[in-house]
Amino acid sequence: MSLIFRPLFEKESSTYTYLLADSKTKEAVIIDAVSETKQRDIGLIEELGLTLKYIIETHIHADHITSSCPLKDQFKQAQIVLGDASPVACADILIKDGEYLEFGEFKIKAMTTPGHTSGCMSYAINDKVFTGDALLIRSCGRCDFQGGSAENLYNSIQYLFTLPEATLVYPAHDYGGRTVSSIWEEKAFNEMIGGGVDQAEFVRRVDAMKLSLPAKIHVAVPSNQVCGSKIITD
Repeated sequence: MSLIFRPLFEKESSTYTYLLADSKTKEAVIIDAVSETKQRDIGLIEELGLTLKYIIETHIHADHITSSCPLKDQFKQAQIVLGDASPVACADILIKDGEYLEFGEFKIKAMTTPGHTSGCMSYAINDKVFTGDALLIRSCGRCDFQGGSAENLYNSIQYLFTLPEATLVYPAHDYGGRTVSSIWEEKAFNEMIGGGVDQAEFVRRVDAMKLSLPAKIHVAVPSNQVCGSKIITD
């Protein structure tokens, strides 16, 4: 038994999609799939002979439209998974902290990590954790919309930091071409929270971020609240 693992990239929004599967049973999960790369992902799943079991979203994204519903239309048995605090009616499973999703001989564990949005979840399996926008490589997600809270994000990252230091960190985005980090590296070098930064200083750093709104936010958020089943423009 071995884990098939394929990191995939969408360049417009710098989003990472992750495909994981049991090499023996061929049951698979996909994390944070993007509309623009739907055909690529469908092609790879079919090429590898996989049975897509779960379509997992780390949160309701504001910078791209998900392909969750289109993937479910293609792979009828697949179930859409979001965190139980996400304001959606389109999910088949609203997962809670500490619950597991099984595919083949593998189990992936849900970790509640709000802060970037109120519904953020991370997912841990073996020596990997998929952190969405909670913990980025040397940074973290913004907290200024969708129920964001820097205080909550600080606590969420501390929760992620309880994982073994060798755990590999796979975020939903990276804007500098980096593909992977580790819990140890982020504890030591993360520019927002590394080196033992306390909550007050972390909140100050997050609040000091001056970022424009994502270009697609007014389309992406409502469209993702219906799991990409339709594009909502107003």
